[in-house]
Formats: sequence, C-alpha cells, structure tokens
Amino acid sequence: MKNKTLIGRLTVSWATVALFFFFGDRWLTGINSAVQSALLFVWLFAIILWCAFGVVEEADHLAELLGEPLGTLILTLSIVIIEVALISAMALGGKSSPTLGRDTMFAVLMIVVNAGVGLCLLLGGLRHHAQAYNLEGAAAYLGVIIPLSVIALVLPNFTRATPAGSLTLAQAAFFSLFTVLLYGIFLAIQTGRHRDFFVEPGANPEAVVAAPGMPDRGGSQPGEIVRHMFLLLITMLPIVLLAKQLAKLIDHWIAVLGAPAALGGLLIALIVFTPEAMSALRAALNNQLQRSINLSLGASASTIGLTVPAILGIGIATGKPVILGLDPTGMTLLVLTLLLSTLTFSGPRTTVLEGSIHLTLFLVYIVLIFSP
Repeated sequence: MKNKTLIGRLTVSWATVALFFFFGDRWLTGINSAVQSALLFVWLFAIILWCAFGVVEEADHLAELLGEPLGTLILTLSIVIIEVALISAMALGGKSSPTLGRDTMFAVLMIVVNAGVGLCLLLGGLRHHAQAYNLEGAAAYLGVIIPLSVIALVLPNFTRATPAGSLTLAQAAFFSLFTVLLYGIFLAIQTGRHRDFFVEPGANPEAVVAAPGMPDRGGSQPGEIVRHMFLLLITMLPIVLLAKQLAKLIDHWIAVLGAPAALGGLLIALIVFTPEAMSALRAALNNQLQRSINLSLGASASTIGLTVPAILGIGIATGKPVILGLDPTGMTLLVLTLLLSTLTFSGPRTTVLEGSIHLTLFLVYIVLIFSP
C-alpha cells in the first residue's frame, strides 16, 4: 500500500510539473476566469501539500535509520528548503509585498510554536496527563530562537540608518553572517557533543553519542539510507519546480479578494509546516514529547536561522526592498510567544494548561490578520 501511494504521488506530481512546464505560461497569463484560476490554485496547492507530506514520510524513515536528532534535523532542513523556494518564487514574481519574508517567518513561529506546540501539549496531555521531555534540549532551542527572532523581526524597527523595518546593506550582510554562524554552532552541538540533550528522557546518552544512528542491520542500512535520501529529493523537487506557478496564483487571489498581504505568508507557512506539525502531533499522542519538541522548536530555529539570510540575499541580488521589522501588534505577539515558551519549557513536565494558552495566542494571531 505504501509503495502504491509513493508511486502515485511521484507520478502525479511529476506529471503536473511536465504539464505546467509546457502549458503553464498559457494557463497563467492574463487569468480572467475565476473558475479557471480557482481550479489551478486548488490543483497546485493539493499537489504541493501532498508532496510535502511525502517529504515528511521519507524524513521519518530516515529518522528511524539515523536516530534522533539527525533524522529530525534532515526533516527540518528539507522543510526550510521548501519554504525558501516558495518565498523566492513569490519575491521574484514582481508583485510580492516587501514584507512577504517577514510575514512568512512570523506565521511559521505562530503556527509552529503556538498552534503546533499547543495542540501537541493539549492532546498529549489529555491522553497522558503530564508528559516529560529533555529540559536541556528545549532550553537550547529557545536559547537560539529568542535572539534570532528578536534580531530578525524586532531590531530592524529600531535601527536609524534606514526607514523603519529595513536594514542597510552592511547590516543585512553582518546580520546574515551572525545568524548563520549561531545556527551552525547550534547544529554542531545538536549533532555532536551534546546530542544527548535532544533524545527522550531515560534514553542512554552514551549509546546515542557513541553510535549516532548507525546500528547494524545486516549490512543493508547504508543502502536504505541512500534510497530514502533519493526518494526525499525527488519528492521535494516538484515543490520547488511548481513554486513559481503557485506564487502567481496566490498573488492573483490576494489582489482579487483584497486580502491582507500577510495572508501570502500564512499560506506558505501552512503548506510547508502542516505535514511536520502532524508528525509532531503523532509523536505527542504516542508520548514521545521530545520528538514533538525537536520537530516544532527545531523548525522554528531553522526557519529563522536559514530563511533570514536567504530573504536578505534575494533582496540584495534583486534590489527589491525587504522589510523585516514587525508592526507593534506583531512585536507584542512575538514577545508573548517567546515569554510563554520560556515558561512552558521551564519545568520537567507539561500539561493541557500550557497547550491551551499557546492555542489561545494562535487564535488571537489569526483574528488580527483579518482585523488588525
């Protein structure tokens, strides 16, 4: 059954790529029919989302073979590649808002840290009452997320060399460098000397560090790893190749509906992180809260750590303005989210209360998109 689903996904997605390669310009040029544009949007959205689920499935297989946190790291990096591809496609389309990258990163934080974490803690708490996790790992994630998110989304509002919310060329270059370096140090810690911070409580740290995901499975495991890496790649490529066409349709419908520009960032975040959020939710329901935290907080850290340099790089290369600083409402929600996350992961166990509070913040964010 799984092989049939895999073959069907790859066949349909690559057939879609071929169709849009030959006929996409004709279909998307001068769209006048609402029905046609709606059908094209649903088609592309469904295919890209289906492929995103496939990426998560292949990354889950790799997680089983490589162990934590390497398996989760592969997933989060794959998701960030998809996110950057979608943002780049919209940013290079000519009609995108200069706040698109900011809106997407902020939407990711709200979806992952408030909606995703909130659902995991709420439903996991309902099933298992109180759930344990590795406090040192959560603290390490937050130690990276807090400064990176404030530098990227708050600090640009208070620099004086450029209009509010933007950065000079020197600031953009240095901030990108610092962001990448800090995230690189975090990855070295996560996959190296402090790998035991990111495994389930009670797991054998010595075994995790000494054997980083290479248990003996009759000599077949290296071949399995290569196979799933290849499948992950060919499942992810259709998303990248179809990103430009989807971006045109998102721009079209935002203009037609008169929707807020932030809706584009929210749609990108939903496409990219819905499959990963569902994987995190399954882990929480199975009482594997540490894997949920690795997926959720790891996605947030990698989004800020890698998307900011990509967005600023696109702005520098194209000469288009990039606004990163949030408005006062967004800054308030961001500060509340970071403060709440620090309180949520300050003790050894979580309950439904923390999940309920995170979900409340997410619902406030949704209301404010449409009624700022």
